[in-house]
Amino acid sequence: MNKSHESTGPSDVQEITLRSPAELADALPYLMGFHPNDSVVMVALHGGRGRFGGRLRLGIPHDPQEWAPVAAQLAQSLIAGSEKRDSRPDAIVVFLCQDPAEGETAPETMERLRPLAQSLRTACGALDVPVLEALCISDGRYWSYCCPDGRCCPAEGKPLALPGTTVMAAAAAYAGIQVRGSLRDMESGLTPWRTPAAAEQERALDSAGAVMVARILDADGRGEVARETLSLARRLMDRLSAAPAVGPGSADDRDDRLVGAGEAAALVLGLQDRETRDRAAEWMEGGDAESALRLWRALARRCVGPYVEHSAAPLALAGWVSWSTGDEAAARVALGLALRADPDYTFAQLLHQACNQGLDPETLRRCLRGERELRHGDVAESTLEQDATRHPGPPPGGRSRRVPASKQGQKPPCGPTPMPGNGRPPGAGHRPNVPGGPRHVHDARRRGRYGAEGTGDGG
Repeated sequence: MNKSHESTGPSDVQEITLRSPAELADALPYLMGFHPNDSVVMVALHGGRGRFGGRLRLGIPHDPQEWAPVAAQLAQSLIAGSEKRDSRPDAIVVFLCQDPAEGETAPETMERLRPLAQSLRTACGALDVPVLEALCISDGRYWSYCCPDGRCCPAEGKPLALPGTTVMAAAAAYAGIQVRGSLRDMESGLTPWRTPAAAEQERALDSAGAVMVARILDADGRGEVARETLSLARRLMDRLSAAPAVGPGSADDRDDRLVGAGEAAALVLGLQDRETRDRAAEWMEGGDAESALRLWRALARRCVGPYVEHSAAPLALAGWVSWSTGDEAAARVALGLALRADPDYTFAQLLHQACNQGLDPETLRRCLRGERELRHGDVAESTLEQDATRHPGPPPGGRSRRVPASKQGQKPPCGPTPMPGNGRPPGAGHRPNVPGGPRHVHDARRRGRYGAEGTGDGG
């Protein structure tokens, strides 16, 4: 494992050699940044010493009939992505992580997943890249699908090392790598409520949509909705920032108590407009980043019932802020959920691809800063959101602020605006439903099957 980090010593690269299935199993959470439960994970190896390269994760498909085509797609994706970023892998390591189903033992889970492991080995071999090792991790134990020797790989499996007791754990701590629970834990703070409060939130979304649809379809009304959305978001960010850091319950529970159902509904629907969402994406660094991330996470939890597809916007924003602030593991989780909610959401697709390819988020940050500077002329410190707070309605005289003549015709560093996305009026994709207001029309044909999450290069 190679990890670049800030060091006070003579070298800024730490190398860890993994020599056994046990050490590979122990390394997996550190490679991913979390414990990837219910997941297929594939890791590319490069060179004679097996340097870790690109990583790819996908939830294990429930239907075994899908395993062979999924395996072929995953092998192709990892190998092609590795060639694009670095070089063709010399080998691949496969992990299948799943706890036993009800009434099932861990050895039975391992045997049930064996055909999937074989499909992955066959798919990689067909592309002339061998699978060096394939491990199953279940219920605190691991098995090798590649070792036929029962003396070193017994049928009952071997226990995983205790957390924090291995050389890998010590090296990860030294390198600043953190493991933040399981994938399920990370997703739980971003998924819609399934509590009694969800019914009240759904009614608030219905009511807000019934009002906002007509306004956003009007040329003047759309601008007013955008200003109100950004102004409200700024006020809620200030409210979250001012809240005590400690209190009863979890941090997410605390934030949920600070955001009202009507406020959340107005923001969720207002962010469906892609220009408004792009303005909100400017809160990606400095003092704004933490409160913005807390707000986007809270809004994702409010996209309840038929409004789940609307969570793509706040989830994509949460993923963007996480990536911008260096938390790539959280970024991939949020962006993966955004694409699960709406596989065609272009903004999330582009961010997900860029993050997985190991690109520098500073390119997009410069783009957003350029947008803001062009919008406000030479007053770079004045943001549209601050202006909206002072002037919640249209500017005096109904005229927009002019861009200075010296800057007219200029484009920000990233090209034309707004950024690509799937902005929609708040009522788009809904049908009237009296008396509850607009409700979402689901279209299963839009759902992509295999939205794998890559994790870039390095380790």
